[in-house]
Amino acid sequence: MVKLRVHNLAVSLDGFATGEGQSFETPFGHAGGRLMEWFFPTRSFVQMSGHEDEAVGSGTTGVDDAFAAATGRGIGAEIMGRRKFGPQQGPWEDESWRGWWGEEPPFHSPVVVLTHHERPDLVVGETTFLFRSLPPVEALALATELAGGLDVRLGGGPTVVRAFLEADLVDHLHLVVVPIVLGRGVRVWDGLEGLEERFDVEVTASPSGVVHYVLSRTGSRPDA
Repeated sequence: MVKLRVHNLAVSLDGFATGEGQSFETPFGHAGGRLMEWFFPTRSFVQMSGHEDEAVGSGTTGVDDAFAAATGRGIGAEIMGRRKFGPQQGPWEDESWRGWWGEEPPFHSPVVVLTHHERPDLVVGETTFLFRSLPPVEALALATELAGGLDVRLGGGPTVVRAFLEADLVDHLHLVVVPIVLGRGVRVWDGLEGLEERFDVEVTASPSGVVHYVLSRTGSRPDA
């Protein structure tokens, strides 16, 4: 069965996966880059983004890189929310926005962007963005068809991840607890009491200070 996988979902100690006040200048709101500081130096991120410089060289190896490297393995499509694609809200007044990633997005696969305001599909490099207004079950069915037998990655943001967890559709959840307190933003866990009962949980601490949690589904999905 095709799995729905979440990777690198960074969450503060108080449960926020993004800060308040997202904009073009601040994709993670007032959190800035603090939620992902463990990720940016890894070899996997450096290779994916091409951000090699004197500070990080070709990137770090070790615990954090091992988790980062798993992100793209066996993935044939992605589902993301509109706020991951860009900070705009409401109708698409300007369809010239092509995402945060420039002309070579890192996905190299179909990406289903969940939005109440659909627009024509957008091809950027090797990535096709499909803008659809769909509930989680239907979005997963579409992404599964597009994935060609490979797994589907659920890319976030936190509101979208919470919706798919509420629908009990997530098979693999890699969560990274970052030792910061944000105080405000978008929380992941509201309304998900007892979530851990659906999963086996493995925990790995990293020298960087973050703690990796991997939650793996113990039973079959309700849509299987």
